[in-house]
Amino acid sequence: MGEAFSLARRLRDGETVFSAWCPGGSPLVAETIAREGFSSVVLDSQHGLWDMAGLITGINAVHHAGATPGVRIPLYDYAMCSRALDCGAEAIVAPMINTEADARALAAAAKYPPIGERSWGPLRAMPLQRRTVNTEYLREANEGTLTLAMIETRTALTNVDAIAATPGIDALFIGPYDLSTALSGGKAQDIDAPEVVDAIDRIREAAVKAGKIPAIYCRDPARALAMAKRGFKFLPVASDLGIVRDGAAAILKALKQ
Repeated sequence: MGEAFSLARRLRDGETVFSAWCPGGSPLVAETIAREGFSSVVLDSQHGLWDMAGLITGINAVHHAGATPGVRIPLYDYAMCSRALDCGAEAIVAPMINTEADARALAAAAKYPPIGERSWGPLRAMPLQRRTVNTEYLREANEGTLTLAMIETRTALTNVDAIAATPGIDALFIGPYDLSTALSGGKAQDIDAPEVVDAIDRIREAAVKAGKIPAIYCRDPARALAMAKRGFKFLPVASDLGIVRDGAAAILKALKQ
């Protein structure tokens, strides 16, 4: 079982963390990937196939594999945010945080008072994180669980400094494909376009200036290593479905030789 709140401690200490990314909806696959050594696994319920029952099982599986589970919630589903944390997730990735008001809403759902308004009920989180005293979990949760606000639109770029400065927001997370789609007016997904590269740097700078964690999704290890050199600290890489597809393709290629 993973150490409670270890992801937050590592990132706040300035470490670079590469995470797995799992939209496939399979707790067994997420657990298997975690057991290979990823210290974090994000279960994507925005575009992925996770329902609530699957998330409960998946969070448990990732914990028992020794990794920290995170959840990307559906768009503006702050009820899911609180439920995922109560079920043992230790990081929430929230899409389309475009304004300071959006950031405040995320913080309100994810953080206990005095920072936010999260209501009490970590029924699964406490045993998974080996906490038996309510006040012990309450004292640690705001610092130990992470909120990652996704910056992926022109509006978000305009408001990025205000979003980064919002109490209770721990990280700015770049969705490069949505960002490139938005910046191109829906014409392209060129994540290396000059305007996209400039925006990525702008978001990273805003995070660092506010003392928050810069984070970005990366399609492959080469890009993840390049983004780490540019100062990003939390980097989900590839996806479970891509890993399965690439593995199957490699086997078939070998069989046909």
